[in-house]
Amino acid sequence: MQVLTQMTSETYKFDLSIGILPLKRRGAISYDSSDQTALYIRMLAVTNKTIKSSFVFTPDVRVRSQVGFEPERRGSHPYLGVDFRTLHSRAESAGSIPARRIRRLFSFQRHLLSSRLLRGAPHLNPLHILDEDYCGQAKCMLEKVGSWNFDIFLFDRLTNGNSLVFLTFHLLSQYGLIELFQLDMVKVRRFLVLVQEDYHNQNPYHNAVHAADVTQAMHCYLREPKLAQSLTSFDILLGLLAAATHDLDHPGVNQPFLIKTNHYLAALYRNTSVLENHHWRSAVGLLRETELFSHLPAEDSLSIERQLGSLILATDISRQNEYLSRFRTHLDENDLNLGNASHRHFVLQMALKCADICNPCRPWELSKQWSEKVTEEFFHQGDIEKKLKLEISPLCDSEANTIASVQIGFMTYVVEPLFAEWARFSDTRLSQTMLGHLGLNKASWSTMEPEASGSSEDGESDPARSSEEPSSRALTQGSPES
Repeated sequence: MQVLTQMTSETYKFDLSIGILPLKRRGAISYDSSDQTALYIRMLAVTNKTIKSSFVFTPDVRVRSQVGFEPERRGSHPYLGVDFRTLHSRAESAGSIPARRIRRLFSFQRHLLSSRLLRGAPHLNPLHILDEDYCGQAKCMLEKVGSWNFDIFLFDRLTNGNSLVFLTFHLLSQYGLIELFQLDMVKVRRFLVLVQEDYHNQNPYHNAVHAADVTQAMHCYLREPKLAQSLTSFDILLGLLAAATHDLDHPGVNQPFLIKTNHYLAALYRNTSVLENHHWRSAVGLLRETELFSHLPAEDSLSIERQLGSLILATDISRQNEYLSRFRTHLDENDLNLGNASHRHFVLQMALKCADICNPCRPWELSKQWSEKVTEEFFHQGDIEKKLKLEISPLCDSEANTIASVQIGFMTYVVEPLFAEWARFSDTRLSQTMLGHLGLNKASWSTMEPEASGSSEDGESDPARSSEEPSSRALTQGSPES
């Protein structure tokens, strides 16, 4: 394979109190879906050494296949000029700049502290007392990380936007996976930081906070009696890594958008599970870049990558009925044997699917926030499609849909069937709690959508049913919810 390296320079401002401000890093990897040959790798990184110059050189590395195919750079739209990294960005007021600088300062100070602790260095420069207070509150929250009422939004604020890093690292430590698999803690932290950075936090919904929320939900499911008694440490490691990376580098638009705009990812993966394949390959790229499993035999590392892909690909909502039907058949025939590795893996796939769309099963205060965020992302895509004179995707037209109508249809046709079967498999207090919240949340949205609860007169069809059925079809054909 041919490697081309190009050097560019950018100017960065210095703050004498902390040195150079944290620098953005972008990374992505895409493979050919048939032979898994790396066709495109783009890594934008900066040196972590002390910089005395006002210029930082950034390598732009492209790897071409022997056939000479080189897709467009990540984040750019090859035909319509849509930059996914700024798709959902908003103009910030001048007053918000100092607050952002303060948050970055706190975050960087915390990074320096944790780096010193990992190296065993003494804590010479204590953090600001306010920052220590936030760390203390976040630590207290982690003591209840197994609670279904865990407020990921609050935890993200307490960790200055680092919820995914702190929560996942804590869970890996709590399960004893770092010691058991002899993982280098510095590599683990670096991997998690890069994962968090490769989520687009401009996205209202598909961002690092969503990934942290899914990871926390996955932890709750892993603690369920049937799973806790059967899963191996290897299964748990895969489940947590898949949850943390399941939407990695999500562009904030759905698969149909990528297909109808001829985006290179759609061509690369032949219009099949486009986003999920990209999430998986991006995760593989970061695993290899950080060499997290380089100490393991090669066949073990490849097995981790393959099974990680199998879990992430299961979150493709266009295959929802396929997985649900298989799950229902196993439960009807009562033939799930968790002593069988393939059966355990299938249950992990179902657990990840539940974790991915569990927002309607959270308490109303949390569920409502997620509903508003995902609908905002839907509608923003619809606005982009209007601007580009494209056909508006289902559920993405703000003039034809409301938050309530979208959520009622999603709960009825996607969430309820899945969690009803999960409750059959794991009939526990948690399952009943989730179904209880689901019913209450659906009722709450119904009160905001009067036509959804009213019955028509003179034998006319129920408008709720006529409006929900198209939503159900749309949600199983590549909705942004996936």
